[in-house]
Amino acid sequence: MSAPTPAATAAAYVLGLALTLVLAGCLSPRRWWRRPTAGNLALAGGGTLAFGLLFCVLFAALMPGRPPLAEALPLATLPPPPAHAHAPGVARYRVIDDLNLRAGKATGAPRLAVLPPGTLVTPTGAVDGDWLQIRARHKGRLVEGWASSLWLRRVDE
Repeated sequence: MSAPTPAATAAAYVLGLALTLVLAGCLSPRRWWRRPTAGNLALAGGGTLAFGLLFCVLFAALMPGRPPLAEALPLATLPPPPAHAHAPGVARYRVIDDLNLRAGKATGAPRLAVLPPGTLVTPTGAVDGDWLQIRARHKGRLVEGWASSLWLRRVDE
């Protein structure tokens, strides 16, 4: 499904407002519309929103040739794999809370180490969803494994 253009989105909400007003005029007593009330405004706004969203979805399904929204928006990517762990310009991360370094990309994978807060880590470049493969010094030895990126912050932040 492709994303509708801004003009198609505006047209969808105009159609939604028109359909809401027609249905409200046909299905409610005439005296109800003689003076503005919060109920009238809520009905007109809610109907416009509901029908506008419905028309947006229909327009998006019927519009060929546009890339899907996920392809149209640039996604943040992680830095390329570093040539050397301490090379200038390589992204480094700091552990913000006790971090389980695991042998695989899952919470059920064997734990290799628990990195304490403040530990500096370097990504190897391998990524799978929220999981990063990282290298770090732990108790004097270099360890490499997988960790959740949710527990890491860039050093330059």
